Amino acid sequence: MCGIVGVVSEKTPVAGIILECLRRLEYRGYDSVGVATLNGEILVLRKGAGKIEAVNARLNFKSMPGTAGIGHTRWATHGPPTDDNAHPHTDCTGRVAVVHNGIIENYAEIKRELVSRGHVFRSDTDTEVIAHLIEEELKGCSEAFEAFKAAVKRLKGSYALAALVSSTPGRIYFARRLSPLLVGLGDGVNFVASDLPAILEYTRKVIILVDGEVGYVTPSSIVLEREGRAVDPTSRISVVDWKPEQARKGGFPHYMIKEIHEQPRAIAETLSGFGEDYLRGARELASSDVIFVAAAGTSFHASLYFALLLTKLAGVRVIPLISSEYEVYANAARPGDTFLAVSQSGETIDTLSALRAFRSRGCRIVSLTNVVGSVIARESDVAIYTKAGPEIGVAATKTFTVQLTALTWIAYLVAAERGEILESEKAEVLERLRRLPDLADSVLAEFSGWAKKLSRDIAQKQSAYYLGRGLALPIALEGALKLKEIAYVHAEGYPAGESKHGPIALVEKDFPVFFVSVERKLERKLAGNIEEMKARGAFTVGILPKDSELSETLNVAATLPTNDELLVPVLGVIPLQLVAYYAAVERGLDPDKPRNLAKTVTVE
Repeated sequence: MCGIVGVVSEKTPVAGIILECLRRLEYRGYDSVGVATLNGEILVLRKGAGKIEAVNARLNFKSMPGTAGIGHTRWATHGPPTDDNAHPHTDCTGRVAVVHNGIIENYAEIKRELVSRGHVFRSDTDTEVIAHLIEEELKGCSEAFEAFKAAVKRLKGSYALAALVSSTPGRIYFARRLSPLLVGLGDGVNFVASDLPAILEYTRKVIILVDGEVGYVTPSSIVLEREGRAVDPTSRISVVDWKPEQARKGGFPHYMIKEIHEQPRAIAETLSGFGEDYLRGARELASSDVIFVAAAGTSFHASLYFALLLTKLAGVRVIPLISSEYEVYANAARPGDTFLAVSQSGETIDTLSALRAFRSRGCRIVSLTNVVGSVIARESDVAIYTKAGPEIGVAATKTFTVQLTALTWIAYLVAAERGEILESEKAEVLERLRRLPDLADSVLAEFSGWAKKLSRDIAQKQSAYYLGRGLALPIALEGALKLKEIAYVHAEGYPAGESKHGPIALVEKDFPVFFVSVERKLERKLAGNIEEMKARGAFTVGILPKDSELSETLNVAATLPTNDELLVPVLGVIPLQLVAYYAAVERGLDPDKPRNLAKTVTVE
């Protein structure tokens, strides 16, 4: 995920400091790096694709002159990782430089407008429009801050911004909406950063900016505004006492729990990225005779959910398959079929092998990955991207919920393309999906303590079952996988109706059985399965929609803040992730490094 650093000093050249700060952001993952400084009113820019040390060896960032500067590590979203797409981005005149985290949703519209006015763009990024917008606003403003604010007002989406304007060499401008940004306060030097670890070696006095704030720092002052009114920053100064390792994890003890808590933002970023690639992918899928959807591990559970949803929604023939089993299914593929590959890394070798086998049978290829320019994306006819950012914990958490969100939207796009739903229904679906970030936030707030308490019992068990019906089954499977891989408690996900055909033989007093419910019409049957387990002494746990009648029949239940069947699957997996995490911690395990597992599996 991208990282931002800005440093402005009274006398000291800042390029070396920026370089050190950027090195402390490497843990976030990135594919290009760049620095811009102001030497008097002369803007100096160096940037390139690759890791910091390699790019620095070519460009020698440290030698850049100037007492104000901004730096960036970029994780590609709009456009592949190239020298031109690396940040900072500049305007036509070379007087403005900008670094940006987040997604500018209306960048295409702004870019068309600016191109019509003669602006020349050099990159594929959404960020570059900001530099040109500031340039345009400077034509009508005598004050650079006013021009910066006017440009920010035009932006829709998520952003953390830092900018230099050559006419004001002692300032770094900043703005924040949804993406994190903070100001660091030093002695004769001030900072802007997306992450505390970047500046922790230089200052522990910080102001955490809130959404909608805009301003600038000089070496000795801060100017801050929100909704057009000046804000006194002095009351917001806090002194942090974090060790660097804690800071890299945002104060969380493990990356896994940090990434669980990042899900509202990851979902919001993915929602903001719903664009032309999704539509082109859906058109490919909608025109297919048969859709084969393949994935491995957690991504398979997201794929299974997609297959069930699309079949139910539009009666489309969708065959979900585990990637490593592709050889059996490939023989059934024909020209006119489409293969949908789902992989968070875009490098999963089983899925890549399946993709190539299905292509050789004449199938068109669509892929959904979290990494721009990954192998699977490059070998696809249409590549679609989620925007979870890098996931460091081995256990997939935020990449699963963004896959569910993306695949839900793709399923409805396919249904619309096939005339199964109206355009008005499609728009309503998108509005419902946009509720997910706030609802995910409330689920995290409400059920973290619940999961922690429950996990103390679960951590003592040898086995557990996770049962669901219909659209709930993939969520049950994912809950079982999380407990198994992180806490080393044997756990099986099963269709609830199948549980009496074998699994129930193991159930005895206090055997934990999780029930996941999504579709209210299936709850009567699920209630029967609950009673079967309770009759044998099972300890029953429910993940339920709001107002579910099952809540009173279970020993323990997490009742979600909505009963919208479109949203419950994404929200329902969050308490299960938390239970697995806290059970692992309770057992004294490291959730970030489960034994025998790797983040990206590149061997068959």
